[in-house]
Amino acid sequence: MTTAVLRSVEGHRIDLEVGRWRLEPDADELDLLDGLPGPVLDVGCGPGRIPAALAGQGRVALGIDPAPAAAAEARRRGAPVLRRSVFEPLPGEGRWGSVLLLDGNVGIGGDPITLLDRCADLVGPGGTVVAEVAGPGAPSAPLTVRVESAGFCGPWFEWAIVGADEWPALVRSAGLHPAGFHRGVERWFGRAVSRGPVAL
Repeated sequence: MTTAVLRSVEGHRIDLEVGRWRLEPDADELDLLDGLPGPVLDVGCGPGRIPAALAGQGRVALGIDPAPAAAAEARRRGAPVLRRSVFEPLPGEGRWGSVLLLDGNVGIGGDPITLLDRCADLVGPGGTVVAEVAGPGAPSAPLTVRVESAGFCGPWFEWAIVGADEWPALVRSAGLHPAGFHRGVERWFGRAVSRGPVAL
């Protein structure tokens, strides 16, 4: 259900499944969430389907998104959310059990190593960072992109795409340990854990 795209000056086109983001979490996402340690921080949460679902299960979760419309929509659906960038001060720094970068949000800022390094600061000892990545064989690259939809072109901003083949090296560069992949039906989720003992 694609209603918009990210189009880059380098010639890439990335479909944005905005309609899916407004639905309940799908089977792949629920399976992923089931095994994650809490509390859970969802970076770039959009309309808040993930933190709302976790809160509905009685789990501690928070979504963050700098976009006013996204944060407002997340609040309307009952998701715990802050309108904030991942690079701003956040509650619970160094104590999150899991940090999520779903729907390609590992591309935020155009520098995945810097973003993953920030996520490493957010999780506690032995905490988990999960990022949705492109499958094996897909390239990794920094991009300059804008959002395009019917009758609309947004401003240019920095983004990145990350393929599964590059995930272990990126994770190590950010001071994390690669921990394999969680496979969905058509989706790949790279996992990493922070250094240090697992929090009890």
